[in-house]
Formats: sequence, C-alpha cells, structure tokens
Amino acid sequence: MSKGCDAALSLLQSVLKKCHIRTVMLSLQDSMDALLDGWLGSVLGGAGEAVRTVLGTPKDKTKYRLVNRLHMHYIFMRLPLLSEKNLFFIGPYLSAPLSPEAVLELGESLGLSPAAQRPLAEYYAALPVVAEDDRLLLAVDAFCEAAFGTDTFLTEEIDANGILPLSPLSAVSGTEGTHEAMADIEAMEQRYAFENQLIETVRRGQLHKEKLLSFILTTQMFEQRVQDPVRNAKNYCIIMNTLLRKAAEEGGVHPLHIHRLSSKLALRIEQVGETKQIPALMREMFSAYCRLVHKHTTAHFSPVVKKTVLLIDADLSAELSLRSLAEAQHVSPGYLSTVFRKETGKTLSAYLRDARIHRAMHLLSTTGLQIQTVASHCGIMDVQYFSKLFKQQTGKTPKEYRAAARR
Repeated sequence: MSKGCDAALSLLQSVLKKCHIRTVMLSLQDSMDALLDGWLGSVLGGAGEAVRTVLGTPKDKTKYRLVNRLHMHYIFMRLPLLSEKNLFFIGPYLSAPLSPEAVLELGESLGLSPAAQRPLAEYYAALPVVAEDDRLLLAVDAFCEAAFGTDTFLTEEIDANGILPLSPLSAVSGTEGTHEAMADIEAMEQRYAFENQLIETVRRGQLHKEKLLSFILTTQMFEQRVQDPVRNAKNYCIIMNTLLRKAAEEGGVHPLHIHRLSSKLALRIEQVGETKQIPALMREMFSAYCRLVHKHTTAHFSPVVKKTVLLIDADLSAELSLRSLAEAQHVSPGYLSTVFRKETGKTLSAYLRDARIHRAMHLLSTTGLQIQTVASHCGIMDVQYFSKLFKQQTGKTPKEYRAAARR
C-alpha cells in the first residue's frame, strides 16, 4: 500500500472515530468475536469462529456490506497491506434508530431476560446512526478508490442474517448480573466521554463539528428517569443547557451573553411537546453556543479590551465614545484605540458600527418595532442617518430588509 493510501486510511479512521464509529483491522484467522464490542460482545461472543470460516476469503478491490440479524451494519474490505491484518472493518452502526419497542422485541428474540433489556437499549442507543444517503459513506467510497487504485471497484452485499450472534444465548443467563453491571459502567463512561467532548467542542467554538453530533443525539440516548417521556427528555435538555453554559464560560464568553442565550433556550425547552423534537433542539443548542463562543469569546483579549467589548455589547444605546469608554477604565483614549485595534483587528468605530448594524438586522427580522425605535435601540438617534448607514452596510433600506426577512 502506498504512503498516500496509508495516510488516507489513517485519515478515514480518524474521521470515523470522531463520528463514534468503530474500526478494526483483522486477519482471516482472527475471531469474528472481535466485531462485537462492549457489553454485547460479552453476552454474544464466545464461539470464536475465524473470519475465514464465516465470511470466506474476501476478494481484492471489493467493498463488502453486511447487516446481521441484530440490525447492525458493517462495511469491510481487503486492503493491499503486507501485514496479515489486512481486513478493514467499519462498524457496527445503524442505518436508522431502533424504536424502544423494536429493541424490546430484539431482546426477546435473543432470549434476554427483562433485567437485561435496559443495558441492551443503552447499547443500541450508543450506536451511531448512518443513513444510506449520508455523505460519510461517500468518504468511505473515496477511500476505496484510493486504496484499490480504481474508481470501478465492486460492492457486494452479504446476507448476514445468520452472522452474529455466534453462539446460543441460553448459556449467559447465569452471568446476567455481571453483564448488566458491565453495561452500567460502560454506559456511564460513554455518557461522561460524550459530555466531555461536548464541553470541549463548545469551549473552542467548533461549529463545524455539528454534523458529528447527529450520530449521537437521538431519542434513544435518554435513560428513562421519570415516567413522562417528554418530561424525561426535557430534563436531559436542561442538563445539556447547563453543560453548555459552563463550556461557553470556559470559552471566554461573558456571563451576560451566556445568560441571555440560556434563558432563551430554557423557554424553548419547556415549549417542546413531543420527544421527537428533542434531538433537533439539542443540535440547535449546540450550534447556538458554538456561535456564541465564536462571536463573543474574549479569551485572547486583554482586560481593557474585554471590558470595552462587554460595555458595547451590553447596551448599544449607552454613551460609547472612545473618550467615555477610556475614562470608564482609567486609560487614555489613545492607548485604548491602539490596543483595541491590535487585538480585534478593527477600529473602535468600525466595531461599534458593525455591532449596531447586526443588532438592527436582528430587531428588524424578529420584531415589529418602528424603524425609529430600532435605530434608538442601536444607539443612533437620527433615523435618516441610521437608514443611510444601514443601506451602505447591507445594500437594503431597513424597510426592504424587514420585508425580505419576512418572506
């Protein structure tokens, strides 16, 4: 395998890892049990059949896809590597979330007792969901083209209904207590790992990672802690809102901005009427906090610039001249002007102008306030000057912008 393809493999593995999709390299002699990770592996594994026995010898330049009777999807292929471990497996993952009812029926078909149903549900809730039209699968195809050296490789579907589990389940009944305890530990570890990843991602304002969360944020991730499923899901949203508040604070956002957003989201949470609305709301919360950090972080600013930005953002209708802002912090206007431009990349007047226009755009698109009132909220008392400035910056008059925003 060329160095380029080797690098492509490392990149693909890194991308899949960030999407919480497991990958493993196996040889033909390795046990198929290696494909079952975590709690389910401890319950269903044990037969130890080799890959060659179950799947035969995979052909070169061929991508294989299989779905077993546990609804778990895998992709695997034989790579041109010198190592014996040249079989690259991706999975397990789901093509769509399993409903709680489907998980119950699956548990029954596996012969699991009611006590083992909760860890089974938690296991499936932790599996990533990759739809058939997901672009991530295009990345896998692009990797195959690089690895196989051709864009005309074969794709074969395997009827894997009989593959995994590999042994009868009746033998595990005596160890269900151990398996359930392991499942509880693993579920707890997964939740804490997810929370830590969430906090770090928001702290750094990494909005581009929103797509990665779609593999995790489903209605299945909610452990039933109260009888009402909607209330239960809302409670998880409240917990997430609290975590994201802390992440934004660590990202250098002033509590003033955090409070505004968290209060708004708290109202949104209580307005939810169905559990199916929760994943989308959680993704919206994640995006909103990332944007907040990206826009309002002052982590890299000096104290004087932090205070200046806060004074501007707190009240655009206040006295915000260079002199007044400098006097409020007991520094000279010249010093404030120099350090502000150096750290923000904008002059104070340009920063003020942009802040006022953005505030005006928000008010025009979300309220019915008169144009003159909008101008005063933005700290501009002359409505004609406000309209002229607004059109210079946006290409539309305030009235035209409002009309376009309401279409």
